[in-house]
Amino acid sequence: MNMKRRQFLLWASLSGLGTLAIAKVARSPVQANAPLPDGTNLLSQTPPHSPLLRFVSVGDTGTGAQGQYAVANVMHQYYQQNTYPLVVLAGDNIYNNGEIEKIEQVFERPYAPLLQRGVKFYACLGNHDIRTDNGDPQVAYAGFNMQGRRYYNFRQGDVEFFALDTNHNADWANQMIWIEKALKQSNAPWKVVFGHHQIYSSGHYGINQASWVKPLTHLFKTYGVQLYINGHDHHYERIRPVDGTTYMICGGGAGLRPIVNRIPQSAYAAEALSFAAYTVYPDQILIQGIGTDGKVFDQGIINRQA
Repeated sequence: MNMKRRQFLLWASLSGLGTLAIAKVARSPVQANAPLPDGTNLLSQTPPHSPLLRFVSVGDTGTGAQGQYAVANVMHQYYQQNTYPLVVLAGDNIYNNGEIEKIEQVFERPYAPLLQRGVKFYACLGNHDIRTDNGDPQVAYAGFNMQGRRYYNFRQGDVEFFALDTNHNADWANQMIWIEKALKQSNAPWKVVFGHHQIYSSGHYGINQASWVKPLTHLFKTYGVQLYINGHDHHYERIRPVDGTTYMICGGGAGLRPIVNRIPQSAYAAEALSFAAYTVYPDQILIQGIGTDGKVFDQGIINRQA
């Protein structure tokens, strides 16, 4: 066994991959220190520390159908091997119209094994969620941990999370003031922003041209946001860093739509029912795309800049 292979297996052990298999990706097998499509290295070195935090993200989940259960089941399997305290729920939490009376069917039952173990889901509102009462019942629902607000932040150790309302009727005037102040005041080494709508995508919705995108991404660059997570497009995609921010689409939480136009910024995209898992170290975040077969089909690294 060569040194690169041994190094990869060592980090796999440290990351708690357990029996989750490593699958071949579409372009080439993932190997330690092998160049990724975005020109970075998968592993710059074996992490010297235990993880600071693990969390996962999933979006466009709220169907209560077979696809949602398949992803929820593998999220629980991953939890059994790699305990994590929280899930980023990236919107469209209740199909088709955000009816809160469906909450047991589309949230409480599918994720019961995780909820029973105290895992917290932190939600944002998707375009389907605001069709009923503008999403207010979801904002008030305790299981979504939204603090009664359409945009909010919370901190877990060295990671601070910032949830946004990216819908067409969002109060961007006040929300932009809030997010700039919150980012400026944050002293967290890692800053993660999430909202429902994409900024970059190879899927149906493509690159977002909404008026809020440019000022928001300017704030990402100014205040060192390393990661933006979203749903909306129903596939998995990891975007190579743009001005220091990695963009993640995790909209394959229950159903799929095709990838229609692979954009130059895309590092890896897959039409796969899946969720994304994140292992946070002091200087790196390991991102893994995990399918319903329990296999890791994509891996990438975010390096923290001083």
